[in-house]
Amino acid sequence: MIDLLATHYNYLVFVALVAIGLYGVTASPNLVKKVIGLNIFQVGIFLFFVTSGYVDGAAPPVVHGDAVGTYASPLPHVLILTAIVVGVSLTAVALALIVRIYDAYGTLDEEAIREVQTE
Repeated sequence: MIDLLATHYNYLVFVALVAIGLYGVTASPNLVKKVIGLNIFQVGIFLFFVTSGYVDGAAPPVVHGDAVGTYASPLPHVLILTAIVVGVSLTAVALALIVRIYDAYGTLDEEAIREVQTE
């Protein structure tokens, strides 16, 4: 069991990142901390996809002639590159909205914003 954990430590890091990110999104009333928690959650998911796409001893998927062997699929890595670009864009939009919310309400606390909205 210990040997399995030592060889697959990246899955433990994945679980830790997802747990920390989920805690950051749910526990903090500050909007900036929620965006940071969401980014940590995303990094955990990225790590999981890249880890699941790794094949030990596999060659790049470039076939020369009649080569036979194990090849790694580039699809998970390509999807993660796209997801990183989308994640950075969404983070920029979220932070821009947070700046507008701060200008309108004068606070980034979720509960204080709800109180002002209900008044």
